[in-house]
Amino acid sequence: MELNHLKSFTNGLPNTEKMPVLFLGHGSPMNAIEENDFVNGWRKIGQSIPKPTAIICISAHWETSGTKVTAVPHPKTIHDFYGFPPELFAVQYPAPGSPELATELSEVIKTTPVEPDKMWGLDHGAWSVIKFLYPDADIPVIEFSIDVHKSPKEHYELAKELQYLRHKGVLIVGSGNIVHNLRMMNWHQPEAGYDWAIEANDTFKNYLLQDKQEELLKFQGISSANQLSVPTPEHYIPSLYAYALRDNNDSIKLFNDQLIYGSIGMLSFQIG
Repeated sequence: MELNHLKSFTNGLPNTEKMPVLFLGHGSPMNAIEENDFVNGWRKIGQSIPKPTAIICISAHWETSGTKVTAVPHPKTIHDFYGFPPELFAVQYPAPGSPELATELSEVIKTTPVEPDKMWGLDHGAWSVIKFLYPDADIPVIEFSIDVHKSPKEHYELAKELQYLRHKGVLIVGSGNIVHNLRMMNWHQPEAGYDWAIEANDTFKNYLLQDKQEELLKFQGISSANQLSVPTPEHYIPSLYAYALRDNNDSIKLFNDQLIYGSIGMLSFQIG
C-alpha cells in the first residue's frame, strides 16, 4: 500500500511551515499548580510558536514493552504520583485525543511495530507542562511510549520517522529531565546543583549545540558525572526524540536552564 494512502490523518491537513520541536524539563508535578520561572518559560514558548494541529508527547512516565501510542478520543488525566496535596490530584487536562493520528503512526512507522493503546491517557509528564503551553486544552494530544528494550540509538532512529509531521503543523514534545537523580536530592539546595550535576548539564548543552550525535547517544556512560545525573534512561530518552528531529537549518534555543535540589536539572530546549 502506498504511503500516502496510509496517512489518513495528515492527508486532511494543509502543509505548514516547519513546526519547532520541544524538549521540556518537567521536574516536580507541583509545577502544575505553582507559579514559578519554569511555568513562565513554558507559557512563553506556547505564546511564541504557531498553534499546532496536534501534539505528540514522548513522556518519561510511560515506559512499555514495545512501542505504543495512545488511541483514545478522550484521554484521561493520569495522576501518576503520590504524597502530594489534594489540589494537584484535582487538576484535569481534558484535551481531546486523536485515534486517527495514532492509527496513522501505527501504519507508517517502519523501524518498529507501533501498537495503538486504549488504556493509557495523559500522565503528568505530558499534562503538567502542556497545560501551560495550551491552557484551553483544545488541541488533540497523543502520547508515544518509551520502549524499555530499545537502545538510545534505536529511539533516535525511530524518532526520525516523525519528521514529516513537522510539516503538517504537529508539535512534537519530549518531556523528561537531563539531570534526574531523585535519590540524591537535597531539600536544602532548592536553587543549586551538585558539582557533578552542573558538569553533566554543561556537557549535555555543549554536545547539543555542537551536534555531537555519538556523544549524546552514549551520554550516560561517558563520565561518572553523567552516570550520576542519568542513573536510569527514561528521563533522558525524550531529549533524543527532540534532538533527532533537528535539521541543518534549525536553530537551538535553551531555556529554563536551572538546577534545583542538587540533582534535578530543568533545562529545556526548542529546535527550530
